[in-house]
Amino acid sequence: MFRTLLLSSAIALALSACDRTATESPMPNTAPVATAPTQGENPLLAASTLPFQAPVFDRIQDSHYQPAIEEGMRQHLAEVRKIADNAEAPSFTNTIEALERSGALLIRARSIFSAMTSANTNPTLQAVDEALAPKLAEHADAIHLDPALFARVKSLYGQRADLGLTPEQVTVLERTHEDFVRAGAELDAAKQAELRKLNSEESSLTTAFSNKLLAANNAGGVLVEDVKKLDGLSEGDIAAAAEAAKAAGKDGQWLLALQNTTQQPVLASLKDRALREQVMAASLGRAEKGDGNDTRATIQRLAELRARKAELLGYPSYAAYGIADQMAVTPEVALKLLTDTVPAATTRAKAELAKIQAVVDAQNGGFTAGAADWDFYAEQVRKAEYDLDEAQIKPYFELDRVLKDGVFFAAEQLYGITAKERTDLPVYHPDVRVFDIFDADGKQLALFYLDPFKRESKQGGAWMGNFVEQNGLTGDIPVIYNVENYTKPAAGQPALLSWDDVTTLFHEYGHALHGIFSKTTYPSVAGTNTPRDFVEFPSQFNEHWALDPKVFANYAKHHQTGEAMPQALVDKIVKARTFNQGYATTEYLSAALLDMAWHTLPSGDAKKDVDTFEREALAKYKVDMAAVPPRYRTNYFSHIWGGGYAAGYYAYFGAEVLDHDAFQWFRENGGLTRANGQVFRDKILSIGQSRDLGTAYREFRGKEPSVEPLLEHRGLK
Repeated sequence: MFRTLLLSSAIALALSACDRTATESPMPNTAPVATAPTQGENPLLAASTLPFQAPVFDRIQDSHYQPAIEEGMRQHLAEVRKIADNAEAPSFTNTIEALERSGALLIRARSIFSAMTSANTNPTLQAVDEALAPKLAEHADAIHLDPALFARVKSLYGQRADLGLTPEQVTVLERTHEDFVRAGAELDAAKQAELRKLNSEESSLTTAFSNKLLAANNAGGVLVEDVKKLDGLSEGDIAAAAEAAKAAGKDGQWLLALQNTTQQPVLASLKDRALREQVMAASLGRAEKGDGNDTRATIQRLAELRARKAELLGYPSYAAYGIADQMAVTPEVALKLLTDTVPAATTRAKAELAKIQAVVDAQNGGFTAGAADWDFYAEQVRKAEYDLDEAQIKPYFELDRVLKDGVFFAAEQLYGITAKERTDLPVYHPDVRVFDIFDADGKQLALFYLDPFKRESKQGGAWMGNFVEQNGLTGDIPVIYNVENYTKPAAGQPALLSWDDVTTLFHEYGHALHGIFSKTTYPSVAGTNTPRDFVEFPSQFNEHWALDPKVFANYAKHHQTGEAMPQALVDKIVKARTFNQGYATTEYLSAALLDMAWHTLPSGDAKKDVDTFEREALAKYKVDMAAVPPRYRTNYFSHIWGGGYAAGYYAYFGAEVLDHDAFQWFRENGGLTRANGQVFRDKILSIGQSRDLGTAYREFRGKEPSVEPLLEHRGLK
């Protein structure tokens, strides 16, 4: 539990809420006396008595979080103090395993609180989050920078070959030692003092960034007064826009709300070019309006703090520090992976743009196609080349059917597990659904929560997290949630998904499966507690099953008639799989390279004008295509400024090499079978980081991973 509690984990916006680490003052010799609320007053202070410790959302109030987390910190420090002051010689049991068992209250309260500040926040929770951020950072530093505790860990690390440990125990010991060193345990007192201050400020600023961005997203939507301007949108989309405007106090208007990416779904359908450009401008500039939600000053300071932190710890840049414990190991490796793909991606994107411009010209448009036009005219190109558009396929992708007959069905076919919905457990919002997950033998593996729809209280993106982590020491099974941001339909209307939405549902459940199948002894290496460039592997791999013929036929049925999608239309989707991949790859590479540019700045050179720096970085890496803006511009790049992916957004591409290579193994061995699924479950999904993951992958695959399946999939060979 110790490492799970203190380690920054992937969130974000793609996976789960991130830990915020670091700040002030050494660990006290005695735990402070505090007046804490009783268990009867605060349900967070005791383990839930609901099945599998599911959160008691019907009893938890906003006022419970701060006192529970503060009491959790107090108890955790007292537990760790006993470990550090133990008169017995250090052993794995009395030091490392004791740390793994510590912090139960703090983990419980923070896990639920982090989920709420991401998925269902409000001004009260945001204020609590900002107040707690530096305290939690101080708490982490108080432990990591305690010399007596580190002396015990270091002693065991030096003897690890002679302690008779299991392979998993060796991994846990090595990771714990590495965490202490990376947190500054070997620095002198003066540098530790500076590091505490940097960590405290960074923690506060990441929280502030997330709160500013949520407000900017909510304020950045485009209001439309004349419904005629929405020509091109479906009746369901127009009704949803009316509902969104009504919820925002603008009854009688239509609100095109922003999602947290540059491109917005409505741009593929809106015929009004001026409105498309208005939506794109709102998207690009949402958090740089010079108001209280402007994120640029926060970003400048975060880049500066991180560069100095890396320098203190002996690294030339924050990227060098951040990637050192990842599978890529160095920024140079990550950069090469990205930049080697740029020429093929941009060449393909330019060819795609030429086709779009040809359509504009053929229609006597009289303008040069830009970023706001891409999706609208790309849909026309796709229809012309493949006779396919989103309007044809969305009626076949109703959310509940895709979930049950697609996502859950694929997991049953591969792994033998089943999902059964239950309605007896409290949830934090009426949209949330809960499912029991059973193994093939009927044993319960997990609880699974699904929160599918966008709302103003939710951060943008999609992610997975844990209310309860799998823990072999205590026997706890995982309680996992997935969060998405699909447009909520108007009352009485079906929730119809785009193809991207369908793959997102499969993707996030891939993360969930990584947690569900976890079978480790120690929670610090359980489930998704892996390097960022591995953690996206199981999720991206799970996307492949969305197009598997057996799975697809089971869920792609018309929401009104129940008829299967005609084979001719299925064939068009398969044929169009590589369509627009130049654009998709280039927009991703642009964002990933922006991340690397910001985090390879050396200390002293980090305070840069955000907009100027972004332009220069895109030009430097030759991804400065005006018609293909980055998937995330710097000002709303929540993965790297508010989440756990600083210097790590490249990880999606690194993991994609693994996911396509692994899927190639399935192709070579008979595809969607229980036997193949069991191999993947046993060798990849269940091991967390209980052993070296590179070795584990090679043992699964029988060789080193190849990039060729990825290039083939994207049509870039």
